[in-house]
Amino acid sequence: MKINIKKLLKKIILVAFIIYVASILIEQQKTLNAHKENIAITQKQIEEANEHKESLVSLKENAHSLEYIEKIAREKLNMYMPNEKVYIDTGS
Repeated sequence: MKINIKKLLKKIILVAFIIYVASILIEQQKTLNAHKENIAITQKQIEEANEHKESLVSLKENAHSLEYIEKIAREKLNMYMPNEKVYIDTGS
């Protein structure tokens, strides 16, 4: 009867060990998935920041061009060239 108890005890210990290892692997997989998701979010933020940076660099390069200055003067400051006729549509 001792032999049966020892075999049973070994099987119980083996099953408990397998369950323990499986639970550790599952938790590690969950953690790994969370980290992968964080990496994807961060990479998307980096891409958006790079696009914003490119638009700012483009704006900076064009800031001293006469076309840009004229555009801003017309749209933002309501300024016009001398002797230029301005028509305002008052009809709705």
